[in-house]
Amino acid sequence: MNQHQSKNDLPRRYLSHLTSFNMNYMHLRNPLIVAWWSAAFPGFGHLMLGKYLKGYMLLLWEVVINTFSKLNEAMVYSFTGQFDLARTSLNKRWLLLYIAVYIHSIWDSYRLTIETNKLTRLGRRAGSPIQSLEIGAYSINFLDKRNPLLAVAWSMLMPGLGHLYLHLIPTGFLLLCWTIIQVVMSHFLEAFYYTMTGSFREATAVIDAEWALFLPSLYGYAIYESYVTAVEYNNLFRREQAQHLRNEYQSESFDMPL
Repeated sequence: MNQHQSKNDLPRRYLSHLTSFNMNYMHLRNPLIVAWWSAAFPGFGHLMLGKYLKGYMLLLWEVVINTFSKLNEAMVYSFTGQFDLARTSLNKRWLLLYIAVYIHSIWDSYRLTIETNKLTRLGRRAGSPIQSLEIGAYSINFLDKRNPLLAVAWSMLMPGLGHLYLHLIPTGFLLLCWTIIQVVMSHFLEAFYYTMTGSFREATAVIDAEWALFLPSLYGYAIYESYVTAVEYNNLFRREQAQHLRNEYQSESFDMPL
């Protein structure tokens, strides 16, 4: 803001914000999809909305409470029809702490999606500015086109790599670390090796199903979110280009044929 620019001249809303390590932006989302990801793994829905601090807290809460309550272990017994073992393994003191926050995570992500969609529509109609470049001491971040399929391929190889490709450093690093922890604790790679060599009994014996149940949600979220983010990056890039060309080269007297 220059010396002659008053606060009233500043736009009321912004559609994106770039830092050296991350990019936060607003776009339309389906509230049911966001709520579904919160149900699959609390915190994922908030990460989709750019509520990173709340999302990281809910992710940590989910891991701690789920582990101490033995919820995944009870689910494994339930899936295999061993309902008595499911009841005895479940720690009800920790499970009761799980329910309220779990429901709140779903409800809050659904509510926030609706409110964010309203702000996104208002920002687009008002022509709110889109930040396209940020140069910092440690990194350069800029808005450009990304390949959604390439983001998916990196996320399939290892969750977090697709987000690093999109320059979402905090979320990418979190997903990478979380994937390493889950793979090591579940002995997934050992079980995968035994499965590929046809040693199915050894694979079943070595894998820790309680930790392995975290992996489907982790992989699914990383693949889905990296694809959606790449698509929306491209849409935001085109919108910023159109906005720049309109502001710099289009005459104010030009009547849009709409």
